[in-house]
Amino acid sequence: GSCRHRCCPGRNNACWALGARWARCYCDSYCERTDDCCEDYHATCRRAAVGCAVGPWGPWSGCSSPCGVGSKARSRQVTVPPRHGGEPCPDLKQRRGCLGEHPTCGTAK
Repeated sequence: GSCRHRCCPGRNNACWALGARWARCYCDSYCERTDDCCEDYHATCRRAAVGCAVGPWGPWSGCSSPCGVGSKARSRQVTVPPRHGGEPCPDLKQRRGCLGEHPTCGTAK
């Protein structure tokens, strides 16, 4: 089968061609995980693939609760978006628990 003009990012079951013995083979980037790529997939599709690149994590935000249990968050930006079936972007946001310890917490009634 030929992947020419059929390279698809991600999992795309409509992105297939007839391969050896008239069986379906795929031209989407998911075919590498399932091992059902067309014979020319790597030569045709991966050559132009660009994987996602992200910048560094930003600082953690302040705790969402000034007193007691809350959460903090941080994020990062995509610097190079994925193209032509390249690796997808990793998580861009993170969240974690925190305990607010504002000076007024002990005096609040």
